[in-house]
Amino acid sequence: MENNKTRAEAIEKLNNLIEDIDIAMLTTIDTDGVLRSRPMSTQKAEFDGDLWFFTSSQTHKTEEIQRDNRVNLAYAAPSDNAYVSVSGTAEIVNDRAKMEELWNPILKAWFPKGLDDPDICLLKITAEQAEYWDSSSSTLVQIVGFVKAMVTGKRADGGENEKIDL
Repeated sequence: MENNKTRAEAIEKLNNLIEDIDIAMLTTIDTDGVLRSRPMSTQKAEFDGDLWFFTSSQTHKTEEIQRDNRVNLAYAAPSDNAYVSVSGTAEIVNDRAKMEELWNPILKAWFPKGLDDPDICLLKITAEQAEYWDSSSSTLVQIVGFVKAMVTGKRADGGENEKIDL
């Protein structure tokens, strides 16, 4: 692991960065090798190295994942200057107990039959690597830093950036 972070520390840092970001862009690999991305709502569960999403077994993304399970998730919170990229593997999970644990009534907008929908399933992403950029200082502090960099000719401090293996 880079920067001497333990797995537990890396997971805690990632959890803190993504816990308030609802939507991630999920990227899969299409049949022709082209990368495809779509927004997905991360289910509220403590990040332990796995991320969970509800989906339908009758979607193009589930076909792509069954063919090539390598995926990437991109999280962005511009207002907090936090960005996270998570690479890992995906699997389709049909675990009724896990679905009940993660179910939220707002999901009825996408699954009108709720958990009785025969096509509903979970997408489990097992994180393998991640990179994050976290510049949580205020916009004013960042502007001052950029101006200082322009005046001194030195590179601006963009905040904390780290690649981690999980």
